[in-house]
Amino acid sequence: MSESCEPVVHTHLVTYADCTMGNHVYYARYLEILEAARGEFFRARGRTLAQWQAEDTIFPVIECHLRYRAPARYDEELRVEVWLTRAEGVRLNFGYRIIGPQERLVLEAETLHVCASVAEKPKRLPAELERGN
Repeated sequence: MSESCEPVVHTHLVTYADCTMGNHVYYARYLEILEAARGEFFRARGRTLAQWQAEDTIFPVIECHLRYRAPARYDEELRVEVWLTRAEGVRLNFGYRIIGPQERLVLEAETLHVCASVAEKPKRLPAELERGN
């Protein structure tokens, strides 16, 4: 996955609710962790997802890829890095890395998005989100 901007870093402390009986994070919970990190990415760029939505712009996920590298466990602090991999036309894609204790790579991921109105009609990305801005 190529990096086109500096990553935004989000921290997640693994809760008991995140884990299976085997004391590792349930695979689907990673999508929620990525969602929280993506929200921080937008916040760091000056607007929350709720503010974008109020301006009739949403970024629904149309595809995602996750590669699990190592388990994360209860009470571990995870560093979630998120960055843009594509921002042009109606497409907005993100790359992610989740790093656990001792710099252990836990997960690599990518989510692919389309820019749309609240009525779910595709629309061009706002200029401030285009690559390089």
